[in-house]
Amino acid sequence: MWLGPEEVLLAGALWVTERANPFFLLQRRRGHGKGGGLTGLLVGTLDVVLDSSARVAPYRILHQTQDSQVYWAVACGSSRKEITKHWEWLENNLLQTLSIFDNEEDITTFVKGKIHGIIAEENKNEQPQSEEDPGKFKEAELKMRKQFGMPEVEKLVNYYSCSYWKGRVPRQGWLYLTVNHLCFYSFLLGKEVTLVIQWVDVTQLEKNATLLFPECIKVSTRDSELYFSMFLNINETFKLMEQLANIAMRQLLDNESFLQDKSLPKPRKPLKNISALKRDLDARAKNECYRATFRLPKDEWLDGHTDCTLWTPFNKMHIPGQMFVSNNYICFASKAEEACHLIIPLREVTIVEKADSSSVLPSPLSISTKSKMTFFFANLKDRDFLVQRISDFLQRTPSKKPCGSDREWKWNLADPGCEEVPELPSSSPLAVSPTSALSNQPVNFCAGEVPTASQGLLKLFRRNSEELLGPKGAKEKMKEESWNIHFFEYGRGMCMYRTAKTRELVQKGIPENLRGELWLLFSGAWNEMVTHPGYYADLVEKSMGKYNLATEEIERDLHRSMPEHPAFQNELGIAALRRVLTAYAFRNPTIGYCQAMNIVTSVLLLYCNEEEAFWLLVALCERMLPDYYNTRVVGALVDQGIFEELTREYLPQLSEKMQDLGVISTISLSWFLTLFLSVMPFESAVVIVDCFFYEGIKFILQVSLAILDANVEKLLQCCDEGEAMTILGRYLDNVVNRQSVSPPIPHLHALLTSGDDPPLEIDIFELIKTSYEKFSNLKADDIEQMRFKQRLKVIQSLEDTAKKSVVRAVSSDIGFSIEELEELYVVFKAKYLMNCYWGNNRAAAARRDQSLPYLEQYRIDMEQFKELFISLTPWSCGAHTPVLAGRLFRLLDENRDSLINFKEFVTGMSGMYHGDLTEKLKVLYKLHLPPALNPEEAESALEATSYFTEDVTTEVSPFVSELDFCLHCESQETQEDKGRRNENGPEKEEKGTSPQDYRYYLRMWAKEKESKKETIKDLPKMSQEQFIELCKTLYNMFSEDPVEQELYHAIATVASLLLRIGEVGKKFSSRPMKKSEDWKANNTQDPVSEEESPTSEQSQNSAVEQQPQADHEDKTCGDAQPEKTQQENQSLGDASGEGQGSPLQLLSDDETKDDMSMSSYSMVSTGSLQCEDIADDTVLVGCEGSSSAARYGSTVDTDWSISFEQILASMLTETALVNYFEKKVNILQKIKDQKKVERQFSSSSDYELSSVSG
Repeated sequence: MWLGPEEVLLAGALWVTERANPFFLLQRRRGHGKGGGLTGLLVGTLDVVLDSSARVAPYRILHQTQDSQVYWAVACGSSRKEITKHWEWLENNLLQTLSIFDNEEDITTFVKGKIHGIIAEENKNEQPQSEEDPGKFKEAELKMRKQFGMPEVEKLVNYYSCSYWKGRVPRQGWLYLTVNHLCFYSFLLGKEVTLVIQWVDVTQLEKNATLLFPECIKVSTRDSELYFSMFLNINETFKLMEQLANIAMRQLLDNESFLQDKSLPKPRKPLKNISALKRDLDARAKNECYRATFRLPKDEWLDGHTDCTLWTPFNKMHIPGQMFVSNNYICFASKAEEACHLIIPLREVTIVEKADSSSVLPSPLSISTKSKMTFFFANLKDRDFLVQRISDFLQRTPSKKPCGSDREWKWNLADPGCEEVPELPSSSPLAVSPTSALSNQPVNFCAGEVPTASQGLLKLFRRNSEELLGPKGAKEKMKEESWNIHFFEYGRGMCMYRTAKTRELVQKGIPENLRGELWLLFSGAWNEMVTHPGYYADLVEKSMGKYNLATEEIERDLHRSMPEHPAFQNELGIAALRRVLTAYAFRNPTIGYCQAMNIVTSVLLLYCNEEEAFWLLVALCERMLPDYYNTRVVGALVDQGIFEELTREYLPQLSEKMQDLGVISTISLSWFLTLFLSVMPFESAVVIVDCFFYEGIKFILQVSLAILDANVEKLLQCCDEGEAMTILGRYLDNVVNRQSVSPPIPHLHALLTSGDDPPLEIDIFELIKTSYEKFSNLKADDIEQMRFKQRLKVIQSLEDTAKKSVVRAVSSDIGFSIEELEELYVVFKAKYLMNCYWGNNRAAAARRDQSLPYLEQYRIDMEQFKELFISLTPWSCGAHTPVLAGRLFRLLDENRDSLINFKEFVTGMSGMYHGDLTEKLKVLYKLHLPPALNPEEAESALEATSYFTEDVTTEVSPFVSELDFCLHCESQETQEDKGRRNENGPEKEEKGTSPQDYRYYLRMWAKEKESKKETIKDLPKMSQEQFIELCKTLYNMFSEDPVEQELYHAIATVASLLLRIGEVGKKFSSRPMKKSEDWKANNTQDPVSEEESPTSEQSQNSAVEQQPQADHEDKTCGDAQPEKTQQENQSLGDASGEGQGSPLQLLSDDETKDDMSMSSYSMVSTGSLQCEDIADDTVLVGCEGSSSAARYGSTVDTDWSISFEQILASMLTETALVNYFEKKVNILQKIKDQKKVERQFSSSSDYELSSVSG
């Protein structure tokens, strides 16, 4: 590329001049290309270590003048081809002009001006892109692409200088982190190290320091462990590696990660030498942290943050912290943890004003809300800009208040006796009637026909309890009063100051009347509910009466949800639960419904109305417990891993025992998925839920640790898992809440008491207090860090399980070994994933349906299949290989959705690798018949139809599944009985379609499957044109074989013999066929002279004999027109189909063995078989050598046919052919070679490199 002229003082240092003229020099970097010796090795090493641009551009052009000692670099190039182009331009356009100048300064000025002009012209269109990434970074990206053979779509995120430890020797080089790969390159004194690792293959990332390695990053895959050290900023590098690996894991987990295209905020000041991607990833990490800290919706994006102080009226102080501004919220977090958190939704803001500055309060800002609260911020560095940003966001905030957002918490504040919707007494018909009209009939949800639309089930089913009047009732009143005082001092609603005092009140248990309100606030569900008015009601309406797999599972579990609670012994509670779960299944089909969601949702419905319970469920499934409620419960497994790690850290003496017993994996899932609701008495578990909504998963983990800690001694004495589970079960069953005002709900569990001693009761509040005292130093940030580490482990473990289950499922039907199948699965999956992130469109990601079995989840299209086929097939056919791949793909794609799964893929591969000569020839034979030969023919030609319905029905093909075979058998039976049904009248025909008949066919199929194996007679006959295509494939297949001359001679002999056999067959069949042709009204054939036949036969034979010689020169030309060939094949289909589908098919097999119509072979053979050498066109129809053949092709092609038995018998006579098909090929070596070929690391040829990088 052209360079802005730069001064070069030492033109000869480290460079070799290759061309020169009076004004310019073309130079090559020492050590690049051939030779170079020790100097070249040293220069190459320096270039890598110092990250010299000469590594990526080893050629340059210098401008010089005779008397000057100063040189100017005007162009550089990564290949000789590129630099030669620039050199020729200079010689052709500038040399003559420069010779006119007298003054050398004028020459230099003119050259510099000309080069600047060229660069300006080139960059005119590229100006917007060039500002996105800085120049130095672009250079590094070019190096990365060139060095590792990455395509244009693979983006570099960042690069770092570091050392890779190979054994005990550090190799200094450069680490390139791209979106999908970790790459490393080092060149030291001739020793080259190149590493490429996909992020999806990383199983562990660790930052550690040992005696052997200084502070380093360890990257583990299934096969190796790599150590990198000597980073300038190891923390930044490690954090970025974590992010990229995490994104890769998300892609393995779901499709959405491939499809996401979030618009991230751009920084106000461009960052030097930072890529746009790195900036976006940093922004994404900050966004995720911001949303998690303040429990904000998923679509909230942080705009910026600044240091400031907040005036807190409850303690009359200015608390230092940070203000965060996003598109819908202003948030504040104090620097001292737990001192104060504040969330101000912009929808609540009425006034934002700048107050007068003073020495005490510099740059103050006051924000007023609709709830008459005013917040004072001070010490803002860029107050004017901040106010402008907030004003911009306020203008975008909808001015009209969404319906429901002005709702006050009246039902919480009011006395239970003054509710707007009266409580239902226990004697109310609605409360007790099991046959409520609300069950399945559509109800007007918005109009309030459903009591649960306005209040929680607990209020509807509250029984008159003496507890409300006794000491427990007094305690409850005191709790409510404490919260009311807190609301008065700290505010109420979203804008409440959240402090250590708030957490203390939560730990003491939230009063029942306030539970729904505070759950909504602390979880952030209130924000989503207010900003989506009517959303839940619409979902209920849309999902009403619709059924799918999720709704079936919901129905099954409805009556298992807290059956001991009176609210769910009634159709009112069941119907509410059904609506909420079904609405969520329709909102999020990826999750749909998962067991344990019913238990959690039923508790939410006790304290909240349906809409509130729905949004709490959304917050729980999508933000607070991510990935918990999916088919593989990944999130729960991740947190189980964290729990094991914490047990090792806090309870080391118990950890090993628990691992031996295998208890943690059993207990943690039931504890975490249901938030202890299924293992503790309800009154106690609901207090756990209170703290969970305030603290998040951190609280669940610390309570779990406290439970283990309380039972350490007993657990250490356990002998097996059952005993340990009994101890923990008994302990949890006796965790009581003595302050609960609700009547005790019997906890349905096995009686776990031992002996006559009454069990020891544990107070839930004591347990919570202990958990905070012993394990409160758990930090949310640390847990997120541990989650990342465990997620890598869990997802890779699940992927390994998936691989094993897929391999196990297909291994019984396939000839490959388990090891070979596992390697093939890795290659197949890698190809699918590569298309997801390198494909031009992202349709590949969308086609993965995780509800399908593992075997069906990864599917590839024809282009991907061709790439795999070309690299793995034992039948390499040169330029003809993609054509063969396309045919095999069509043969394997039975359901015609243009995608094949892993089983279909390995079935196709197995057909080529395993079995004897006969089996392999069968596969090759099928590749030259419909549907493989022509995708259109199956639809338009009767030939393909007869192939499906009659010829292949009894064949147990390796490409046909058992179910498909069953259907084929039905079709076969139908064809055989067709005449009888027509004779017996319509009654018999109706009987033929009855279910009883289907069962009969299934029984017949079972018998046939047991007794009858595939025979070679079951294969349909091959037309002349299909046979020529087969010959073409064989010639191409042999072209690269060591004994190709022998193979050419053998196939020429076989082809000649088979053509004569086909000709002889026509002569035998021509007389009986002639009569049949006379009465076929729709088949009009031109008369053909019989006398020409011997001549044509001779010419055919001679042409076949000459083919091997001609093939050497032009063996690939025949493939240049595959599309044309297919179109011509299609036109042929009609006539050939008529021949095969005619009434002659009803004759016996012997009579119809050579059932082709009258001979017209002589007319076509001369034209087509002169082209038999693959050079021109082996296709019989449309050959340029014979216009008459083109004219009559559609008729004459039906006259000739050959059977598989004849081809097999002929080929068995040639030892070379038998040896070729019988030889064993190691597919593992092919896979190994394929992995090498995928990355071109060679730097020996300039042309190779330029083509790879381009």
